Amino acid sequence: MMDITVRTISDLHSEIIRLEKLKQQQEIDLKQRFSSPSSIFSIVKSFFPRSNKGGSSILDQDFLGLISRVALPFTLNRTLFKGSGFLVKTLVGLVSQKASTYISEDSVTGVWDKAKGLITGLLSKKNKKPAPAPEPDFSKAS
Repeated sequence: MMDITVRTISDLHSEIIRLEKLKQQQEIDLKQRFSSPSSIFSIVKSFFPRSNKGGSSILDQDFLGLISRVALPFTLNRTLFKGSGFLVKTLVGLVSQKASTYISEDSVTGVWDKAKGLITGLLSKKNKKPAPAPEPDFSKAS
């Protein structure tokens, strides 16, 4: 910043005018910066910085991960912890928020494929008919 010394009343008036013009210019710059939805979204996204430790921010999760951040605590508090108090529901919410970072489309499809493989394996064993026993060959009797 510039240090302007104000010695007279005219210096004060000129400084007030300069500061008002500076204020108007800054308002114009801010209006341009927030003019489009994408610029607003990028500013909001900047509030959630990426972690350098390999972690991910909230907005880096896929769709299933974002849904699970809301659905998992809601479902647990409505079913398993229905009669619980405020403190237990808060703890469930915090723990399920942390657990939802591990839920992604890849992890869900991996679990689904394993379950499907187990079910088809069990069904194929159940539906498999035992092989018929070979009939004895009496023509070679000694």
